[in-house]
Amino acid sequence: MTALAQPKFGAEDYLAWEANQPVKHEYLAGEVFAMAGGSDAHVTASGNLYVALRTHLRGTPCRTYIADMKLRVAAADAYFYPDVFVTCSAADAQQPLEKAEPVLVAEVLSPSTEAFDRGGKFAAYRSLPSLQEYLLIDPDRRSVEVYRRDASGHWVLYPYSGDEVLELGSVHLSLPLAQVFEDVAPAVGAAAG
Repeated sequence: MTALAQPKFGAEDYLAWEANQPVKHEYLAGEVFAMAGGSDAHVTASGNLYVALRTHLRGTPCRTYIADMKLRVAAADAYFYPDVFVTCSAADAQQPLEKAEPVLVAEVLSPSTEAFDRGGKFAAYRSLPSLQEYLLIDPDRRSVEVYRRDASGHWVLYPYSGDEVLELGSVHLSLPLAQVFEDVAPAVGAAAG
């Protein structure tokens, strides 16, 4: 993400401005960041997770979204476009342009966004009372880090790699990692994991 050179403005101004932009922008506390296009690996991993979640949650009140739906994080004064997220909220079902109560959020890591996904964005997401799991998917290392909120409100890391089965407690889904990385070619020169 790249910050645009412009004065800070409020969330309502951002929403009005964003509605007329040819590319997506995330918003954080008055700053706007243009969203870059994703790589083949990024888009494929996101799509694989979306399809698995959408199929698993069919017929339930939960909805799965990919890339183009805004997620409002009020406590951080932010709007993000997560790669994939799930909400089971009746209030979210009534909001056609944004959601605010996810149970699961997934971001696919890339060199340009990894630091923010792990740091500032995760800090913002942690302020969402509904959020139970945050996934960081690394297509180069073919690994997934699941940060799960425990009963005491602490975030605990559950790393997955190799032939392991990804356990997503928030949506009661067991998913082989191979399915997340199906058709994902590792980047040239990527570290083996």
